[in-house]
Order: sequence, then structure tokens, then C-alpha cells
Amino acid sequence: MLKVGDKLPEFEGINQDGKTITSSKLAGKKLVVFFYPQANTPTCTVEACNLSDNYAKLKKAGFQLLGVSGDTVKKQKNFHSKFAFPYDLIADENHHIIDQFGVWQEKKTFGKTYMGIVRTTFIFDEKGICTRVIEKVTSKTAAEQILEG
Repeated sequence: MLKVGDKLPEFEGINQDGKTITSSKLAGKKLVVFFYPQANTPTCTVEACNLSDNYAKLKKAGFQLLGVSGDTVKKQKNFHSKFAFPYDLIADENHHIIDQFGVWQEKKTFGKTYMGIVRTTFIFDEKGICTRVIEKVTSKTAAEQILEG
């Protein structure tokens, strides 16, 4: 998994509107990249809405946000439209970005072991250096976790 001190990986992804987002275009500002398992699921919705509800505070603190999951562009579009998120969601169906950040890992739920996206938030400074990794994201207070750093 990407760690504190690592550089923002070079990546390219498709957002909810079918537009290409590149990591190089995100440089120069503080960046929050949050990974979530699946669009429109209860916990992911709570997290994404918490970030949306606190977007003004995050923006005032200088952050830009980018959400990433392995969903299709259509699913991301539906999720984005349903909640009117003020930030982009990347559809990383091929797991290029997910693999670069190292968030595709073994998970256990109710005794079952499977591979999936581990809910993780990465924070980068203006120079594209990772300053924090939040591995234990609390969906209801995701924005506070980012701001308290």
C-alpha cells in the first residue's frame, strides 16, 4: 500500500461524466483520494455524503477531492447524480489506480475471505507527496478525519 512520503502515482481514470482525469492535472493543490468498495451501498454512501456535506470546509482548507472505486462509469454517474457530489468519482474497472495505491486486498466478512477494495483515504500535499494515510476510515466522520490532520 502507498505510504506517507510516497509520491502521487501517475494515473489516468474516467470520471462519472466519461471525462479523463489525470493525476498530473491534480498537482499543485492538496489532494484527498478516497477509495470506497462500491457506489450506492450504505456505508459508502454515508462516507461520500459526509465528504459532500463538509465540502466547503475541506475546500477552505485547500483540499480537492477525488473518489475511486471499481464501479462502471454508469454506476458512478448514477451515484454522483443521485447525491449531487461536488467532486469527481473515478470508475476504475480495470483496477489500474486501485492497484497503484495498493487498496485491493484480502478482506474478511462473516467468516468469508475474499478480495476487495479496502476503504482508505490518502492525503497529498501541493508537491504530490503523501502526508497521511487514513486506513481506519469512519464513514460518518470522514471529513473530520481529514481535517484533524
